[in-house]
Amino acid sequence: MKTIGIIGGGQLGLMIAEQARELGVRTVCLDPAADAPAFRVCDDRIVAAYGDAAALEELCRRSDAVTYEFENVPGDILIPLCEKYNIPQGYKPLYDSQDRLREKSNARAHGLRTPGFEAVDDEASLREAVRRLGLPAVLKTRTLGYDGHGQRVLKTESDIAGALPLLAVPCILEEFVPFDSEASIVMVSDGERVVSFPVGRNVHRDGILDLCIVPAEVDSGVLGRMKAQSERFMRDCGYRGILAIEYFIKGDETYFNEMAPRPHNSGHYTIEGATTNQFRELVRYLVGEPLQEPQPVAPAVMKNILGQDLEAAEKIAAENFPGVYVHLYGKTESRPKRKMGHITFVGMDAARFEAEWAGRFVK
Repeated sequence: MKTIGIIGGGQLGLMIAEQARELGVRTVCLDPAADAPAFRVCDDRIVAAYGDAAALEELCRRSDAVTYEFENVPGDILIPLCEKYNIPQGYKPLYDSQDRLREKSNARAHGLRTPGFEAVDDEASLREAVRRLGLPAVLKTRTLGYDGHGQRVLKTESDIAGALPLLAVPCILEEFVPFDSEASIVMVSDGERVVSFPVGRNVHRDGILDLCIVPAEVDSGVLGRMKAQSERFMRDCGYRGILAIEYFIKGDETYFNEMAPRPHNSGHYTIEGATTNQFRELVRYLVGEPLQEPQPVAPAVMKNILGQDLEAAEKIAAENFPGVYVHLYGKTESRPKRKMGHITFVGMDAARFEAEWAGRFVK
């Protein structure tokens, strides 16, 4: 029986481990928190900091293949491990995604349209970038920001002064795209072929994904180009394993926003909403099994459950309504804006969700 090592024991590690178990694959997980969600499912555990070189080495020794469930794995430790052990995705997609300037430059170099962007390191370079790109614009830290953290929208010149504290670290200023919608695609590649899941339209609230609606209510020609260009990008970059790309859509144009070389929040609907799911295909890739081309089962809406939604989600779970699949991650501390679970409504569209279900959750 093969064993997959997972760096990170959050909800993504949990769902990787669940799908691995269904495929007869063992998992061992490393996480600094003794109560990490994935520990409830994986076969073995290592409680240690992500920067603990000895612990990561032990994880690799116990595993036939190793993956990661979040982007910010320390590169100075992971790169040498990639040379000694079987980390099939390698370090390159992780490296390319860890710095927004590098990420955007790489996307543009490989043929994807991006918003205009400029590197920003101090007030003078920020003001020069504003002069070049115009306002409104979005100032973001180059590393470590997620779910709306580490960024600020600049609407007028007077907003610049309030944004200066962000410049304690290197930043990037991005042109603000007045998009019609946001969408994402999740792909898995074994180096020979790329399989991709149906594109979802994403609705964010306070910088955090709230809903993913599948299929995306976007022109079919736009969706077709998005799929083709994303798969080409993955091949051209030589990425293997799993990759998610988020786009802004404005009219007939798509703009690369960001990518993640791991299972993606917007892909959680695939567990019940498609014939195979993002976690299962990642496991297949890691253990060398042939990939399966996913097909949609039915229209679906995935609702993120944050701390403020947990009580409502628990009540919905108890109702056991057909076609409603409640996933609670088992985190021991619930707080507002923390991802505590998700619900997938299969056979559901956005209008019906809004009419029948949206009122159950905190606005």
